[in-house]
Amino acid sequence: MIPKPLFTKNGRLKMSSLTTSCLSCGVAGLLTLTAESALSGQSAPDVAQQIAELMAQAPSGQAHQRYIHAKGIVCTGTFEASPDALAISRAAHFSGGVVPVTVRFSDGAPNSAVSDNSTDANPRGMAIRFGSGRGTDIMTISHNGFVVGTGEEFLAFQRAITATDSSKPHPWPIEAYLGSHPKALKFVQELRSIPASFATESFYSNNSFVFVNSKGLRQTGRYQIIPVDGAKYLDETEAKAKSADFLIEELKSRLAQAPARFRLLLQLAGPGDQTNDSTVVWPDDRKKVELGVIAITSVVADSAAAERELAFDPTRLTDGIELSDDPLPALRSRVYVYSVAGRRGK
Repeated sequence: MIPKPLFTKNGRLKMSSLTTSCLSCGVAGLLTLTAESALSGQSAPDVAQQIAELMAQAPSGQAHQRYIHAKGIVCTGTFEASPDALAISRAAHFSGGVVPVTVRFSDGAPNSAVSDNSTDANPRGMAIRFGSGRGTDIMTISHNGFVVGTGEEFLAFQRAITATDSSKPHPWPIEAYLGSHPKALKFVQELRSIPASFATESFYSNNSFVFVNSKGLRQTGRYQIIPVDGAKYLDETEAKAKSADFLIEELKSRLAQAPARFRLLLQLAGPGDQTNDSTVVWPDDRKKVELGVIAITSVVADSAAAERELAFDPTRLTDGIELSDDPLPALRSRVYVYSVAGRRGK
């Protein structure tokens, strides 16, 4: 049985919220390699291709936009590493000095027409590209913990969403899926907060990575991005009074006055912590290292054009940061190949 918070007042399941919750990227990032090379030579569809084919049926996929996190805004800014960062990783952007960053904030829905003041826009996304050396990407969402832990689980989740017809009697396929997957149910139930600003939201990578310092010490961790001025959310009345694009409008106004600053933290895995399952939230008492401060300074002149060109990828990593045993970054990378093919008409 699915608890009532998942339903609207007339008893219907909020399908747009469920579809929005389907992929961590929080941000739909895309690979820089060409889609043709990735799509050639395949026989039976693999998990990534099957996921992509299902996600392409959503409004943003049909409109040749990002499969999810279709609505967003691109900004520029800087990153300045803390003195502690080099002890964690030899990555170029942790070596000191000011590093340029490109940042995309987004609503999570697979529909660019989603209203910013709707819970259907959750989870929000923040994707960052660091401009030092080869560059590296961080992709985060505004929920600590992801909906599923493997590609196969995500494929089953997406199949349940696609198979659900709200005109049919209950139980729907998505209800059956959530009823048998408590972590996915918890994820969906918790996507209720409306941030006062993109600048007052917290973001989490959920995927774990391995960080290697100059001495070869290897430590596994997950990123957390926390607003310097603290998180702030709207109540239901405040949210209803906001415009459909209030988060984008507010960010433009805010940055015209002063930068928006975030602390980039790394939560280190403790003994016994699962590093290969992004649904498992590590205990809050695990050590957190301050890696530096991200300062968002301006919105790019043509955000729509920048969005079309940007290709965030969770496996785009610089020396000193490596993939862990978490299976989702590599899977997400492959799914994004199909997304970029749809966006660019390949």
